[in-house]
Amino acid sequence: MRRHLQAVKPYQSARDEYKGADGVFLDANENALGTVGEGNFNRYPDPYQMKVRTELSRQKDVNLDSIFLGNGSDEIIDLLIRAFCEPHQDKILIMPPTFGMYLASASVNGVELVEAPLKPGFEMDLPLIKEKMKEQVKIIFICSPNNPTGNLMNRDLVIEILENFEGLVVVDEAYIDFSPEGTILPLVKSYDNLFVLQTFSKAWGMASLRLGMGFGNPEVVNVLNKMKMPYNVNGLTQQFAYEALLKADEKEEMVSEILDQKKWLYDSLNSLSLVKQIYPSDANFFLVRFDNPDQVYQDLIVEKIITRNRSRQYLCEGCLRITVGTKEENQTLIAALKKMENE
Repeated sequence: MRRHLQAVKPYQSARDEYKGADGVFLDANENALGTVGEGNFNRYPDPYQMKVRTELSRQKDVNLDSIFLGNGSDEIIDLLIRAFCEPHQDKILIMPPTFGMYLASASVNGVELVEAPLKPGFEMDLPLIKEKMKEQVKIIFICSPNNPTGNLMNRDLVIEILENFEGLVVVDEAYIDFSPEGTILPLVKSYDNLFVLQTFSKAWGMASLRLGMGFGNPEVVNVLNKMKMPYNVNGLTQQFAYEALLKADEKEEMVSEILDQKKWLYDSLNSLSLVKQIYPSDANFFLVRFDNPDQVYQDLIVEKIITRNRSRQYLCEGCLRITVGTKEENQTLIAALKKMENE
């Protein structure tokens, strides 16, 4: 970790000093009378989200002290960079094209990027990664399944990186619930330098509540707890996340329905002459190549259909990223694209 952080004393909140649920609470200067409007939110939330983390520990088979929850995965990414990278000295390694938040957080924190671009088939370039990791790199970010390409990264290559790198390897699994091959999470018990990110935003359908999960070495989790804002996850988010975890079968039903729609969407897109290529995907979206992506993107906006134009990213030339929607939304998309073909 950064040298000056070793001596930092974390802020002690009122809920750090007393962790009980019952009592006469006169310690935190809250409004004891209640809440304006609906609900009961006048008390500060659990700063360490014990109910949610305990249930995650049971379901994920990960030790409680290896779990960190953040205000979205974005917060965890930012904390990891701030914790371990000295500004204008240490670097992070990313593999373009990839999730833009790694670049954004590094830039805000004054941390330089080292790039090891993916190969044309979107696979990791291991020799290049091994060469680039020597450049004062402290953290390697691997998005798997990758955003925006949708493919899962090779597990054996991830393990080889873990075994040949002394810094932190962060595997971002935001879309892992949609992948048939499953998570790399069990390896957290075997590799001290592995940190896995997951989220409630995708398969759990809770993007608006902002809850990201981090799993890794308890020493790393301790560092993040030392640095985070005292109440980084609000009480309403904790409540709904806990209730959702108790209904995990409903999440699996949603994933199954999304995967059914994904197959329909693939077949429908593949039948269009407008579509030149659909890249294989282990996520809930497709990277789709068109001859005229800018025009297709703008024409879809006219129909109030919003996609992501990724045609200017490395290896994504000509491509739009299209999320699998509801049955009705997918049908609306295909109807709009067929209309473009016939004009």
